[in-house]
Amino acid sequence: MIVRMWEVRAEPARFADLITWVCETALPEFDHSPLHLSSEVFTSTDHRLVVISKWRSAPLALPDPPPMLVARPPHTWDFTQVDR
Repeated sequence: MIVRMWEVRAEPARFADLITWVCETALPEFDHSPLHLSSEVFTSTDHRLVVISKWRSAPLALPDPPPMLVARPPHTWDFTQVDR
């Protein structure tokens, strides 16, 4: 399993719009992939949004958010679980 973390900082006045865009536009695209297991969305008090998505393999990329919603471009990291 691959876990992808996608993080972006919103323009403060557009934080609610960014959350709506992620939940209603970006994430529904994952539902079509048989490799997608689940996704969760988290927010912080400093206007950051994080999506944690779990994949069987080959994670799909979230599309770039509309530029007017973000203070800086998103960052993405992939993780695999450590057997311990």
